[in-house]
Amino acid sequence: MPVTLSIKNAPDHVVQRLRDRAQRHHRSLQGELLAIIEAAAQQERPATPHEILAEVRKLGLHTPSEAAALLRADRDRG
Repeated sequence: MPVTLSIKNAPDHVVQRLRDRAQRHHRSLQGELLAIIEAAAQQERPATPHEILAEVRKLGLHTPSEAAALLRADRDRG
């Protein structure tokens, strides 16, 4: 069942930018807001093994110890 959402106290400049965006996309403001919400709510699909391997190659990792060192350095930064 559809639900009505409401956003209170939206700044005028934000609303105007949304209206401009809606006009560029030939939508009403409501239609544009729904499109933005739908895009934000889409679940990301899990990465494929091929995509993961490509990321590992981009990082230049060749051994498990290199990967562990990278993770440790990242953990220590945060």
